[in-house]
Amino acid sequence: MNRLLALQKVVELGSFTRAAEALGFTQSAISQMVTSLEEEMKIKLLDRSRNGITLTLEGRKIFSFIENILLQYQIMEEKVDEIKGLETGVIRIGTISSISCHWLPKLIKTFQEKYPKVEFILHQGDYTTIPEWVKNGEVDFGFINPDVKTGLDTEFIKTGELRAVIPQISVLAKQSYVRLSDLAQEPFLQLEEGILSEPMEAFHRAGLNPDVKLCVHDDYSIMSMVESGIGVSILPELVLRKTNYNVKILPIKPVIKRKIGIVKKDKESLSLASQKFIKYLFTKVDTLP
Repeated sequence: MNRLLALQKVVELGSFTRAAEALGFTQSAISQMVTSLEEEMKIKLLDRSRNGITLTLEGRKIFSFIENILLQYQIMEEKVDEIKGLETGVIRIGTISSISCHWLPKLIKTFQEKYPKVEFILHQGDYTTIPEWVKNGEVDFGFINPDVKTGLDTEFIKTGELRAVIPQISVLAKQSYVRLSDLAQEPFLQLEEGILSEPMEAFHRAGLNPDVKLCVHDDYSIMSMVESGIGVSILPELVLRKTNYNVKILPIKPVIKRKIGIVKKDKESLSLASQKFIKYLFTKVDTLP
């Protein structure tokens, strides 16, 4: 496993030296482990050049299998720890930016006060990628709109409101609120959310076709573009709570809401640490913004 881990870290960091520092080995030891792996497999895995270190064609063909072996080995180690009754483990969460910024910091901090040895790994995605990550074992659970059909166990947490984000130079910025019909007439910047978009669903229910100019995966990139006057957008009120962007944030009529829930593996597949964190999350629902 150390040899596989050494190879993974060299590929990730593009350097034997940095991989050695990250794993606590000498550079010579990392190099010997990779060489030993290549000799055992009888194929060259890495190309070493002045431009850096990259996987060979053969290496690229098997690297995904190596990563999966390491992931499964880590999951096995966590299960062993559970059997021993140790309060350790890794919690892998698929999340969206508003949850990453405004829910998880406090939840993780207070959870780790009770379980300081538990490690968190966050993967930021959307309503399409997060359920896929749950299915293939890349994350234990994730935050999505529970209306998304995934075929997985999904639990509702709470509802939040969406708001219009308007350039300060727009005539709409002078209003106390905006209507969907107003936004449909402006260049629109759509937040890429995967299989389901709450704003686009609202437009379609109202029989409106917004003039979508850009589809962007990041809330903060959209705010920067709105600030520059490229167009208007609709974003979760949650992500707009802390922003230094020079934009106008207005309520929308009719009100648009989004549901937040979690999609997860079945209980038998969830680590003890993840089960405890989910249970802890639901005890804090009333305190979440």
